[in-house]
Amino acid sequence: MAVKIRLARRGRKKLAIYDVVVADARAPRDGRFIEKLGLYNPNTNPATIEINEDKALNWVLKGAKPTDTVRAMLSYRGIMLKKHLQIGVQKGAITQEEADKKFEEWSKNKEEKITSKVNTITKKQEEEKKARLAAEAKIKEARTQERLEKQKELEASAVEAAREAAGEEETEEEVTDEVAVEETPATETKPSQEKKASAPEAETPADSASQAAAGEETSAEAGVVAEPTQPKAKAEESKEEKEEKQDEGSSSEEEKKAE
Repeated sequence: MAVKIRLARRGRKKLAIYDVVVADARAPRDGRFIEKLGLYNPNTNPATIEINEDKALNWVLKGAKPTDTVRAMLSYRGIMLKKHLQIGVQKGAITQEEADKKFEEWSKNKEEKITSKVNTITKKQEEEKKARLAAEAKIKEARTQERLEKQKELEASAVEAAREAAGEEETEEEVTDEVAVEETPATETKPSQEKKASAPEAETPADSASQAAAGEETSAEAGVVAEPTQPKAKAEESKEEKEEKQDEGSSSEEEKKAE
């Protein structure tokens, strides 16, 4: 049967993790397999590759055919180079010591490349993080400045509004004072005008008669009989007129006798 070294998918959606397995070519991708060789995680940078090199080399020497992705992974880990050197040792082209020495040199160079790549990636990530933080700090400063400016504008507008309100109150007080000053003479003249209007009013005969009747009633209630004032004056006037008439008559008689 044809044996392949391939990937079997597992993990959740959009975060897949793959197992490196040895399986029958006729089996489904995620189906049954013969042996598990390692793990491949493409979600990290650089991608993590964990493979049992001895088992993978044994299956490759037995004739198991890796897929393209698995071949790139095996060459990245040096398994394909080790296979090539081991075939040379079997054919007698080189010794085992020379093959091991060449593989160690290659692995050292590869590790240096991997470490340099990891360092460059980490430095790049740190620089990007610093730049992002600096940009965020600038944005934060700009927002704080805008907030302070808005606060200052609000305070200035509040001060102006307070000043305007105070000015309006002062103007209202001045207007009220002026109105009060203008109204005071009018209010003082009103009583005098009322007095003047009430002074020339004379009592009517009906009013005098009603007052006399009221006086008589009060005196009657008190048990005192009030003497009429107007009849006395009329009687005295009639007496004086009679005396004047008598004097005139006597004077006329004396004149007649003298004639």
